[in-house]
Amino acid sequence: MDYNKSIEAQYNAALAMLQTSIERCPDDLWNIKGRGNTFWRIAYHALLYTDLYLEERPEDYKSWDGHRPAYTFEGADDPALADAVCSKPELLAYVNFCRRKVAERVPQLDLAAPSGFHWLPFTKFELQLYTIRHIQQHTGELTERLGPEAGVDWVGSQPG
Repeated sequence: MDYNKSIEAQYNAALAMLQTSIERCPDDLWNIKGRGNTFWRIAYHALLYTDLYLEERPEDYKSWDGHRPAYTFEGADDPALADAVCSKPELLAYVNFCRRKVAERVPQLDLAAPSGFHWLPFTKFELQLYTIRHIQQHTGELTERLGPEAGVDWVGSQPG
C-alpha cells in the first residue's frame, strides 16, 4: 500500500471541503467575528498551518505570496495591520497553492522520520494526520457558521 498516496488523497478531500465552505460564505459573514475569529481568519489559519507543516522543518518555511503580515503563527493580531483582510479569491488561491504543495511534498515524505517540528514530538506520518485533522476541525467550525443550508458535503477521498 502506498501510504503517501492515501495521505495526499485525504489532504485533497479536506481542502475540497474547506474550499466549498469558503466559496459558500456570504459576504456579510466573511469579516464578522462570531465566537472567536472572523470566518476568513479561521480559513486562513487552517491554510497557513497546512502550508507550514508540509515543510521539513520550520526553518524551511517561506510565506505564501498573499501572506497577511498581521497574522502571526501565535494567532496574535497587530492592531496597526487590522485592515489586512483576505478576500475570497485570495483564500481560494491559497487553497490551490496548498493543493500544489501537497502534490509536490507528500509523495517524497519519509513518513517514519521525525516531524521536524520540536513542538510536535511525533513522526512525519502522524504530522500528516494531525494536519488533516486540523483542516477538518476548522472546516467543521466554518460549516457550522454557514448553517445546514450551505450544503458543504462530505468528501471521502480525492486523489491528486
